[in-house]
Amino acid sequence: MKTEVMIISNKGNSMESALAQAESAAEQLKLTGKEILHLRLLAEEMMNMMRSIHSQHVAQFWIEGTDQEYALHLKTITLLDAKQRAQLLAASTSGKNEAHRGLMGKIRAFFAPTPVDETPAYLAEAIAKDPNGDLTWSMDSYRGRLIENKDTASAAHEEWDELEKSVVSHLADNVKIRIRDNCEVELVIQKSRK
Repeated sequence: MKTEVMIISNKGNSMESALAQAESAAEQLKLTGKEILHLRLLAEEMMNMMRSIHSQHVAQFWIEGTDQEYALHLKTITLLDAKQRAQLLAASTSGKNEAHRGLMGKIRAFFAPTPVDETPAYLAEAIAKDPNGDLTWSMDSYRGRLIENKDTASAAHEEWDELEKSVVSHLADNVKIRIRDNCEVELVIQKSRK
């Protein structure tokens, strides 16, 4: 199952329709009461992240699902040069810029470039490059690097605390961000049906 691809704006256009579409997807997927709530909360978190982007921005939103899992997608075009791309990737892991605190703040940085600090060495491996040259950040890799380093790096301990407070990290099975061709940014929140 794949829902209609909707265009949403960070100024609020079509966000209520996107949330209604999430409820419709829940019906199509025959989700239980708890699963419906989880889907709604994940969609709301995605919409809140979009609202917090400062410059005018539009994105495509849709949901795909099967009997085993579903995924929320948000895709946009952001023209990035090499320096901006490096800044975005650093923002996903640095935790030093107040605007990028918390899991969704780090994810938001992929959609709204701002000057950020360098990626700490202990988190550099959370960012992967696939054979096509696309860059990918995933919550699983991020979590793994934090677990390995939370007792030895004070910043890792702080970032672990932020991750533990995140609604998305508790509900989603994984979150992936992919940058293609230096301009297409896609956020995917995945949830298994147990």
